[in-house]
Amino acid sequence: MRVTGIIAEYNPLHNGHRYQLQQARAASHADLVIVCMSGNYVQRGEPAILDKWTRAQLALSNGADMVVELPFASAVQPAERFADGAVKLLAALGCQTLAFGSEYPTFDYQQVGQQILALKAKSQTFIDYQKTYATQLNEFYQAELNLNLDQPNHLLGVSYAVANAQLEVPMQLLAIKREQAQHGDQTIGAGQFASASAIRQAATKGDDWAQLAPVMPHSTLTALQTQSHLDWDQLWPLLKYRIESTPLAQLRQIYQMSEGLEYRFKKVIHSVNRYAELLQALKTKRYTYARLQRVCLYVLLNIQQTDIEQSLAQRPIHLLGFNQVGQAHLHTLKKTLDHPLISKVSAKLGAEEGPLGLEVRVDRLQEQFGWQSQNFARQPIFNQRKDDEHC
Repeated sequence: MRVTGIIAEYNPLHNGHRYQLQQARAASHADLVIVCMSGNYVQRGEPAILDKWTRAQLALSNGADMVVELPFASAVQPAERFADGAVKLLAALGCQTLAFGSEYPTFDYQQVGQQILALKAKSQTFIDYQKTYATQLNEFYQAELNLNLDQPNHLLGVSYAVANAQLEVPMQLLAIKREQAQHGDQTIGAGQFASASAIRQAATKGDDWAQLAPVMPHSTLTALQTQSHLDWDQLWPLLKYRIESTPLAQLRQIYQMSEGLEYRFKKVIHSVNRYAELLQALKTKRYTYARLQRVCLYVLLNIQQTDIEQSLAQRPIHLLGFNQVGQAHLHTLKKTLDHPLISKVSAKLGAEEGPLGLEVRVDRLQEQFGWQSQNFARQPIFNQRKDDEHC
């Protein structure tokens, strides 16, 4: 059986994602497509606009055969760590091909992954505090390999390639050309493609659903119209209270709170009144906005180094959904898989020390805002038909 993996957030799933699912299956001649999808929080340190179960159902309805959750400990991380966790998970599930969107589909990611891996030790020594790690890394790759990581998806693709090169049996990398809308575009044009950023912005306003209808499956549009959304504007009072009320010594224990950043949080918190203002007050040449957003999320959720280490050590695979093809593959996997494959979260599995303890804890936040239980009393979605929606 030919198995292809895709790493995604589907925040939310739109026509570009459906196109990618179709192209990945066709180009790799896949019998099975597995999606490794972020849970209720995404890589840039934000809550997902729709819950993980809704997004898993959308993926299954638009071309995926199986959806598993990328644990929080890998999902809310810089590109390199995000890629490492997701690539290892898909490899464990038997994927032979990894498909991803790219601005440069003819780029030889396979070869560059091997080249960067050979240089990896040298890239750990960046000490210029006037530049972000990402900037220094890009400059390093330009000097060593004449490689310019000027686009977000290109950076992710290279990160996938490096993680893949470290596998005992690397997957075949398949770059799929992104169609029209680019990552981070803030406007919705006249075509059938738009960026997830533009879609989230329009959906949050909620005043022009007709504009959104052409760029996403009908099921995504319905979900956005009928389900509550959670964003940083709603979470801001909680974050502000956490920063103000947490002693400096405890704030210092937050994951990725390094280089005296806790002092900066304490210094600016009383002078800002909105989340965007906090980010602007914290921003320096050393930190990207994405890094600061992740740290803010870690603060809000009280994430510490030990939480991340414990989750990564247990390497759980939380099954969110599958169809008949995925179900057949699962029966084969159970005989060889050395990761805990979780289809139903019991009290033991979701306990503080359990493999899904961190997921249960961080998802409690969404449940406080009215979302239904995200872990307990939930079973994987079984999608009767292979594709419910077609272009």
